[in-house]
Amino acid sequence: MNIKTATIKDLQTALESGAETAVSLAEKYLAAIEADTTDSFLGVYDDVLQQAKAADARREKGESGPLLGIPLAVKDNMLITGKPVSAGSKILEDYKAPYTATALKKLQESGVVFLGRTNMDEFAMGSSTEHSAYQVTKNPHDEARVPGGSSGGSAAAVAAGLVPAALGSDTGGSVRQPASFCGVVGFKPTYGAVSRYGLIAMGSSLDQIGPLTRSVADAELLFSATRGQDPLDSTTYGSDTYSEPTAAPKKIGVPRAFIDADGVDPVVKENFAIALTKLERAGYELVDVQIDILSEALAMYYIIMPAEVSSNLARYDGVTYGLRTDDTDLFTQYVHTRRDGFGPEVKRRLLLGTYVLSTGYYDAYYRTAVRARRVLEAAFTKVFSTVDAIATPTTPAPAFKIGEKSADPLEMYIQDIFTVGANIGGIPAISIPSGTTEVEGKELPLGLQLMADKNHESILFTIGKGFENECL
Repeated sequence: MNIKTATIKDLQTALESGAETAVSLAEKYLAAIEADTTDSFLGVYDDVLQQAKAADARREKGESGPLLGIPLAVKDNMLITGKPVSAGSKILEDYKAPYTATALKKLQESGVVFLGRTNMDEFAMGSSTEHSAYQVTKNPHDEARVPGGSSGGSAAAVAAGLVPAALGSDTGGSVRQPASFCGVVGFKPTYGAVSRYGLIAMGSSLDQIGPLTRSVADAELLFSATRGQDPLDSTTYGSDTYSEPTAAPKKIGVPRAFIDADGVDPVVKENFAIALTKLERAGYELVDVQIDILSEALAMYYIIMPAEVSSNLARYDGVTYGLRTDDTDLFTQYVHTRRDGFGPEVKRRLLLGTYVLSTGYYDAYYRTAVRARRVLEAAFTKVFSTVDAIATPTTPAPAFKIGEKSADPLEMYIQDIFTVGANIGGIPAISIPSGTTEVEGKELPLGLQLMADKNHESILFTIGKGFENECL
């Protein structure tokens, strides 16, 4: 068993045949993590082998299941009872989770073995995993380059063969962008399809838990295991909320004016053209579509997201939990706790969010962005009445070097130009490896993004698997 390339399906076959046990797999992955040089993991859980032994005991009793005994990694913003979780921030450095996230609880019940927590940009704010308070994760394809973010640790861990799959969270592309940079599959469900209970909040109207895997089929499997309405999360939806696909997908829309915008690397455009050819070869009709408002999604995102950050992070005050500085009065303690506990990117977004919510600017910025969001949602609805999916590149360029964009936040934010629209619109989207480009002697991955209407994840999985077959 080559664990560096094995999919969940491969591991499932090995477990069912008796060629591997959950314990033997866990030991192999733990050894790989120990020898890793990408700094993908922030920590390994102390009960991994106990989890694996419990999974083997269940199998010996006659239980079976596609995830029983399968190792998985978790982004460091998802709670498991008694386990450390910091959201990549010093302000939660010694925090241990008091309960388990709903999505992770479902996976526990399926017999998944959680290996450990992966590195991330602090509170999921970043596109490179350089904003972690603890370490910088490296791209396995070129360790001088970033793995993307904020789920860069999860993406790098899967790409490096340290785990067959991992969970990330996607607020503006934080699963799909690192998936593209690292050459793996990254999937963001419809908003509300997977419970956010137990996910440390960044932008509550945008966040979604999604898998990073080595195949579209594995992403589909993990989505099926985690989806569903949750009474602990009022934003999750019931089965009758949205319509479901009634026929196999046939048409794919291509917003060419949006893709041809300035700032998109020519190698990305060339790779995307090749990807479109493969989609045609797989039997899909390509249709040019016009979504003018999509070009404004990035501006909407960087108003709505910081506003929600400002609200969500107000709880880190040195009083209830997390870091607490030793000061003589309450106000000074509050100020110093946030000064010492938050990194520069978090502070930047807190300031921006507080500004757009302030008196005199709320209407000009936040309310306008929310109205524009409704226009984008309506535009998606109209387009999906004529096509089954929309195709774009996942990122405007391949992975950049560590430190290359750190001094220019706007350059960093532009990395999300193709991905934020799906979060603003609440629709599902997937990034699939679409090839590589050689840069300075290294083969760097590129990704194809597909988006579909709400609750139409099955369309993305169908097209994605067909595209994978064309790439073999």
